[in-house]
Amino acid sequence: MGMSTHAVGFRPPDEEWRTMKSVWDACTEAGVAIPDAVVNFFNGETPDEAGVEIDEKDLIKCGALRQWSDEHRSGFELDVAKLPEGLRLVRFYNSW
Repeated sequence: MGMSTHAVGFRPPDEEWRTMKSVWDACTEAGVAIPDAVVNFFNGETPDEAGVEIDEKDLIKCGALRQWSDEHRSGFELDVAKLPEGLRLVRFYNSW
């Protein structure tokens, strides 16, 4: 299994994000199930302090992100002019 590179975008936390995070934290602390609406808001992941996550496939779909390679390298190209409105951060990471 080789290493792969990924990219996700984030919109900064807003009032809705803070409300959903409060529900997540309260349910976690109380040891009760987190409502599906809250789980779905965070894409099934633990809330990230960077904000609302925009999935890699959505960045590709809108044309902001595309895979790139040449003879010796591979990665992504990011067209900042095509980023979804409100997106302020793009995180690139490697995983195995």
